[in-house]
Amino acid sequence: MPHIRVEYSANLEAYADMAGLCEALRVAGMETGVFPLAGLRVRAARCDAYAIADGDPANIFVDISIRLRGGRPQEAKEAATAHVFAAARSFLAPVIESQPIMLSLEMRDIDPALSPKLNTVRDHLAAKEAK
Repeated sequence: MPHIRVEYSANLEAYADMAGLCEALRVAGMETGVFPLAGLRVRAARCDAYAIADGDPANIFVDISIRLRGGRPQEAKEAATAHVFAAARSFLAPVIESQPIMLSLEMRDIDPALSPKLNTVRDHLAAKEAK
């Protein structure tokens, strides 16, 4: 049930395809082997109101948050964090090389006792595989 959420400054859209970044993060999440396909969600939220560092309007930020149901080993979470961050860094390399940017990622556990879920995607994936 990993949720990957990207918050970014609106000025990033002049330099990067945000749907492409979401797809790159989805693929990276699958590649980790830590995130189950049926629960993987990636979404991006543009921030129109923000203030960064010295206030220069050229400054860009990208903040990636991964929420993950608890119970996975620390080493697996650390490896997944590094892999997803590397994918974001690779996708954003042209921006990193040309613009002032802050890129961050944080993974945190969700307490399963405090997070009820309903997910029928697994059923639909199974039906697709059966065809």
